[in-house]
Amino acid sequence: MANILHVSALVLLLAGATGVISAQDRSYDATHLRQPMPERWTFSQEVTQTLPSDDPWWKTFDDATLDSLISMGIDNNYNVSQALHRREIARLAIRQAQSGYYPTLGVSAGYTRSHSGREIDTNAFTAGATLNWEVDVFGRITSQVKSKRAAYNASRAEYVATMVSITSDIATYYINYLVLRNEIAVTREHIQSQKRVVEIAEARHEAGLVSKLDVAQAKTVLYSTQATLPALQAKATQTLNALATLLGVYASDIAPMIKDDAKLPSYQQILPVGIPANLLRRRPDIAEAEAQMAQDAAAIGIAKKDFLPVLSLSGSVGWGGDKVNGMFDSDHFTYSIAPTLSWTIFDGFSRKYALAQAKEQMMTSIDAYNLTVMTAYTEVENAMTSYNAAVESYDLDNAVFQQSHEAFELAMDQYKEGLAAFTNVVNAQIDWLNCANSLVEARGDAIIALIDLYKALGGSPNEVN
Repeated sequence: MANILHVSALVLLLAGATGVISAQDRSYDATHLRQPMPERWTFSQEVTQTLPSDDPWWKTFDDATLDSLISMGIDNNYNVSQALHRREIARLAIRQAQSGYYPTLGVSAGYTRSHSGREIDTNAFTAGATLNWEVDVFGRITSQVKSKRAAYNASRAEYVATMVSITSDIATYYINYLVLRNEIAVTREHIQSQKRVVEIAEARHEAGLVSKLDVAQAKTVLYSTQATLPALQAKATQTLNALATLLGVYASDIAPMIKDDAKLPSYQQILPVGIPANLLRRRPDIAEAEAQMAQDAAAIGIAKKDFLPVLSLSGSVGWGGDKVNGMFDSDHFTYSIAPTLSWTIFDGFSRKYALAQAKEQMMTSIDAYNLTVMTAYTEVENAMTSYNAAVESYDLDNAVFQQSHEAFELAMDQYKEGLAAFTNVVNAQIDWLNCANSLVEARGDAIIALIDLYKALGGSPNEVN
């Protein structure tokens, strides 16, 4: 199988792009680049990094409220804003480096009055322009531009990482909030059911069919269930506040957006059997690690260019005289042109060690890239395993919930007919409530596991660009 995430191929690609890694360097790198991807990952064509706005994976949940919340978060979140500004800073750094291709022009004007002895006063008026230009014959400026461009790519990957993290966090907090709201609804439904059980126990006690113990047990279950409501409501409020902070708004701004009867979205979605290994390359952390390698490769180029001469051109034009009138006559015109070729022959081996440092930094980036790839693979594998386990757990919890409900109905029917003790009803009530809450939590866990899978992949596995 072709190893499409093989780092050696990527490093050679960087070498071809920057022209700074020699054959000797490549052999030096090769020992670090031999870890293939697992065979179960399938081959695919090149996959490019995409912004979450171009790959809105959350829309697969078909939840208009979630869509609105994520849109609000992208617009308002301060972490996204900071990452966007850092990306813009990196883009402007490219422009600053590119300015080295152009000459530096300056103008000046001056006046000098001097006195010598008792009676001699002189005036001097000057005006002129200067030019300094490093001619990029040996590619030093080009290497600097490549380094800044790689830094921009790393900054863009950081911005995408922030976007992926924010969108997944918003979705996770939203699902957690819906889970708590559903648990509150389930608890209230069971409170009503338990109130009816209390009424039945009281009626049978008044009829002399059972002791007051049954009434006390029924009320104990009811009050215990009611006591769980405040904690659930407080936790729901805290979750809503955390969600609002992610969105850069206040909880009161988004509470009306979430309907009281909002249901949890579907946890079941069709995923490809084999996820393309190259899909990992769109993960922001891997894209950033690639960009860091490109930047360090460019740094090797800059270090090598320091061994070469620097060709520069300096020039000036000017006028001068002791009076303003007539100062710009041809007799007062001066100019100079000074092309200079400078070449440092010996610097105490400073450049040699600077180049060695740049190469070692490149090796550090390669090691970091390999670790990032392995970490990404592990995270995706864990996320897939967690999602499959969560789906299986939900199906089992659903079966347990159905049986607990049936057990409660049977226990209640037998109690009404005087065929079973009230303790059976009490136990069945508690089991049914616990199973109902577990089912809600299991559904939320399955949805959050799916969100984690999308986050680990950096987007939807079904959207290969």
